[in-house]
Amino acid sequence: MSLSAPVFQLKRQAKQLSRELGIPLHAALDRIARKEGFSSWSLLAAQIPQVSSERPASALIDQLRPGDLVLLGARPGHGKTMMGLELIAEAIKAGRRGVFFTLEFNEQEALDRFQSVARDLEPKPESLQIDASDAISADYVMKRIGSAPRGTIAVIDYLQIMDQRRSEPELSKQVAALKAFAAQSGVIIVFISQIDRVYELSAKPIPELADVRLPNPLDLALFDKACFLNNGQTRIDTLN
Repeated sequence: MSLSAPVFQLKRQAKQLSRELGIPLHAALDRIARKEGFSSWSLLAAQIPQVSSERPASALIDQLRPGDLVLLGARPGHGKTMMGLELIAEAIKAGRRGVFFTLEFNEQEALDRFQSVARDLEPKPESLQIDASDAISADYVMKRIGSAPRGTIAVIDYLQIMDQRRSEPELSKQVAALKAFAAQSGVIIVFISQIDRVYELSAKPIPELADVRLPNPLDLALFDKACFLNNGQTRIDTLN
């Protein structure tokens, strides 16, 4: 059975439906799935070959090593937040710990989104941590996961918003501090990142480092790996 739209577009429709009706994201995903002929989103994902074969989070996590600093970038609506949450789900399935720091959503919104990508996963309390504090910064992150086991995946949503609080160090210093922390602790830190609007005027099928939106200077060579998404396509680059 073919879908009426690519998976990332169906997820975007679900997000909009969730906002419009004030229902949890997983409920909105199920409604979209029923329109596509499935009784639930999990059945849609499991039974459609082109969906079940789209496992970019699994492909990315297989390439990550303890201490990596990772950039995960896409334009709005192309699945970068969902990909970040899928990385955490993959980590938990492997017996590791996942932490989601978000300046974009409140804790319940983030949990709803996690549950929508990990419907059959019931993580132990110590395996999943969601932190939606307004105080999120490099220092805050390091304090919260200072004792996290090696191989823990911490996803920060998102890079550019950490650059908006003038009370915190400039973004380049925060990222450099987190890189040093990751290398020492063995925690994998993933930054979700915006892509500049100018990219949409280009003919490139998928963004690259030059397309990352940077209101202020940041040495992107600090990152060990980068993953870019667009229109259901994924590219993973090893930088260091």
